[in-house]
Amino acid sequence: MLFLYSVLLVCCAILLAAGVVEQRRHFTNLDHIPTRVLVNGIRGKSSITRLCAGALRGGGLVTVAKTTGTAARFIHPDATEEPVYRKFGIANVVEQIGIVRRAAAYQPDALVIECMAVMPALQEINQSKLIRSTIGVLCNVREDHLAEMGPTLDDVARSLSRSMPEDGICVTAEKDRFHILQEEADARNCKLVYADPETVTDEELRGFSWFTFKENVAIALAVAELLGVDRETALQGMYDAPPDPGVLSVERYLTHEGKKLRFANVFAANDPESTLMNINQLLDLGAIHRPLNVVINCRPDRVERNGQMGEIIPDLDPERVFVIGHPAKSAIDAIPAEFRSRAVDLGGDKRDPEEFMGRMLDMLGPDSSMVAIGNIHGQGEILLEHLAELPADESADEPVAAAAPAGRTEPAPAAFDSSETMQLYAPRIDPYQHYPEAYEARYAPQQQQQQQQQQQQPYGYDTWTEPRPEHGGPPVPALPQAPDDSGRAAEPAPSHGLFEPRRPPQPSADDSQQWHSPGEQR
Repeated sequence: MLFLYSVLLVCCAILLAAGVVEQRRHFTNLDHIPTRVLVNGIRGKSSITRLCAGALRGGGLVTVAKTTGTAARFIHPDATEEPVYRKFGIANVVEQIGIVRRAAAYQPDALVIECMAVMPALQEINQSKLIRSTIGVLCNVREDHLAEMGPTLDDVARSLSRSMPEDGICVTAEKDRFHILQEEADARNCKLVYADPETVTDEELRGFSWFTFKENVAIALAVAELLGVDRETALQGMYDAPPDPGVLSVERYLTHEGKKLRFANVFAANDPESTLMNINQLLDLGAIHRPLNVVINCRPDRVERNGQMGEIIPDLDPERVFVIGHPAKSAIDAIPAEFRSRAVDLGGDKRDPEEFMGRMLDMLGPDSSMVAIGNIHGQGEILLEHLAELPADESADEPVAAAAPAGRTEPAPAAFDSSETMQLYAPRIDPYQHYPEAYEARYAPQQQQQQQQQQQQPYGYDTWTEPRPEHGGPPVPALPQAPDDSGRAAEPAPSHGLFEPRRPPQPSADDSQQWHSPGEQR
């Protein structure tokens, strides 16, 4: 017995020593990355990660990035990317250690990494032990993962604040709960900066070849300015950055009967507020039009979210609501009674795809739009596969007839029986698959020569000033050029290649321009 206890004691000592060695090596790797940007929030983390990385690359900074989501990607300094390998396909925050090790091998100026933790305790460990960010991003506070971070939005805000860097800087576009974030930032001696979306013009937003939000762009511009990259250079870097595979997009199809269909994949925005924001933006831009049809894909382990998608149907006022997946009843029952007659139950994991797709397309008008919301896994992936097989609509835009009135007299469509659908969903997306050839060709990485032509800007944080309260919300940042001791504008540092030894930042001695608390007189 004593021998067994001795063996156990020796094994524990070995494990403890190995853990200490691994932690010291990890901290050493972190020290080789002077700027670490941790992106956290509810919606838009992957897009913001790519925008920040593109803005910094455009400014000539050697930047490595990593996204987490439907398909986690490691993005190299030359903007090429590859899937993140996960053993057994299971995501674990420990994978950040390997990401930091790979990133440190480039001796980069900056690492932009998306937070992959949901549990509040793991978010704190991710910040304090794994990333130790110097700049934090808390993009927004929305209704999602309430079981882990809720039950209220105030609780979600405080939970997300655990990723704020102590004695660092945090950038946010959250306006409604800015005061809560400010309290949490003060407790960590963290400077909280509000990135006002109103500072991003419509003209600047039109420079993107995909749909994004002003909030995301404002945050990326704020991070770029903190690292000395001017606005025009940062915007160009964001324009050149390849978008996330799940980015909001609209496709135009022709059905086999010659009907025109505009389809928007809004699966990535799987909370009610983000879903409404995405669809309203598409309607305002004219990317989709009425008559509008909605597809809700249900998932057995997201019953609460299924109901949330059904509750927002009155705000969308669609012509029809097609419910697929399982259990479809969880979404249909949440639709208010006056709109429930528009619901068409096509749910069920065992439902023949040809059957529900054929019925869905038959019920569409000659020229209509369709948005897919809820969860992508299961029947949602089948829906995307079948739509991708339809021929593209390359005809010119024509005036759209007025939408049908809200009140409808036709009887409710017959509902399918979805009782025998107890099989759980099986994810069909391969997280390690390469991008489609068309995607790779369209967003080919920029040549190293383009990056060498960019002039590196000064690094110091002294170029950021206290936000302005003109827009009625939390203050927004000003963007002056930091002068040197002689009173002249600082000259940009010489550019350098992607893999040359990095030059450590030289902070300015001028600390006169700093942030102030909201409402404090300047």
